[in-house]
Amino acid sequence: MKTLALLLVGLVLGFLVTYVFFPRKTGLDGGPNGKATKMMPVMMKGDGIEVSDPKGNDLVTSPLTVTGRAKGMWFFEASFPVTLTDSEGTEIVSSYAQAQGEWMTEDYVDFESLLEFDTPSDPKGYIVLRADNPSGMPENDKELKIPVRFK
Repeated sequence: MKTLALLLVGLVLGFLVTYVFFPRKTGLDGGPNGKATKMMPVMMKGDGIEVSDPKGNDLVTSPLTVTGRAKGMWFFEASFPVTLTDSEGTEIVSSYAQAQGEWMTEDYVDFESLLEFDTPSDPKGYIVLRADNPSGMPENDKELKIPVRFK
């Protein structure tokens, strides 16, 4: 009985020391103690969309190619709108992301968009990707906003 009590006390103390008093911190890339072991690219993700390039807060110049993949519901007639704005939301340029494959699917489809623009005076802005929503129904509205910096 005494052995069981000592074992339980040891387990509780071990748990408290390991997980409560001195928990391990994890860095952005999963490194221990908050230290980065290697830089992992950060893919921007939203509801049914993943943008592989550019990454958030990247320096961008014209022409800017935006690439990634989105579920078929983002597209209408194989495209969806993409807008580049300054930090205040003023439109710099608007275009479309074009599906790179069969878009009438529930699966992910690769896309690409080319944005050509004059560099604004504002050093920061956003790439705004919106699901094409010809129905106008609010439940079909989807958006991903990626912060960028202008070079």
